Amino acid sequence: MSQFLDFASKEYYKGTPIITDEEFDALAQQVGYNSVGHTITNGTPHKLPMYSLQKYFDINDAPSTNGYVSTPKLDGAAVSLLYVGGLLALGLTRGDGKLGRDITDKLAMLVPTSLEGVGAGAVQITGEVVSPSSIENSRNYASGALNLKDLHEFAERDVTFVAYDIQGDVDFDLWTDAMSFLDSSGFDSVNSFDATNYPTDGIVFRVNSYPKFREMGYTQHHPRGAFALKEQKDGVVTKLLDVEWQVGKSGVVSPVAILEPVLIGDAMVSRATLHNIEYIQELNLELGCSVEVIRSGEIIPRIVRRV
Repeated sequence: MSQFLDFASKEYYKGTPIITDEEFDALAQQVGYNSVGHTITNGTPHKLPMYSLQKYFDINDAPSTNGYVSTPKLDGAAVSLLYVGGLLALGLTRGDGKLGRDITDKLAMLVPTSLEGVGAGAVQITGEVVSPSSIENSRNYASGALNLKDLHEFAERDVTFVAYDIQGDVDFDLWTDAMSFLDSSGFDSVNSFDATNYPTDGIVFRVNSYPKFREMGYTQHHPRGAFALKEQKDGVVTKLLDVEWQVGKSGVVSPVAILEPVLIGDAMVSRATLHNIEYIQELNLELGCSVEVIRSGEIIPRIVRRV
């Protein structure tokens, strides 16, 4: 299972996810998987590492939120911006958090190319490139935009950069003050951005005090001063009756589970996607076995595990 999740993680950071967040989280929780990103052998270093957030599904399991601020956890493509002497010098995809792919030309179309009031030093701004929820598969749409080679085509994409941190040669006592600075500098910050019409997958809690945040430090993968509270969808158990193979519009053949009809939310579900043969093998699915099914995004039925 870990090998499959490694592959799924790699595809996610390439902008071509093969399973949804709900499925990944359910499988990772089941086997205790805690790897972050994927190994990159060639790329450009981030000035400062881009860590992922520790995830919790129950606020009672999370640290005390005293002194924390909360913001929506936007669901898009994480990137970093490097400003040197107040000028945009580099824009990178998250990659594995240490190395990313150079997309400076695209990000320069989304953010201010100069940043006043930061002196001659180097400043790294991290954030999320997002697309409206009205766009089908909006996260893939945003990630895919960063892979485009044609800048004219990129300019036509409905994507927005939303900043969630600033680090480097800057001195802010409070994270909220830093976000206000970015707002006044022409950025959208997550602290003021209206995420109503954008995809989110939880809530981020972060220590507001920068000195306290730095004092708490980091694990190998996560900052200790921030975490994500995510909603774990409750699945419904039913029986796998059969598997059919269907040809999509692109010509790709994929398996579909035929289920014993079961009510999930307000919909009666009798079919669910299985992605590919590797997914079937990793879940150890057999005809007649019991499976847990969720409606990903409240729309698409998906099997997350064998019961």
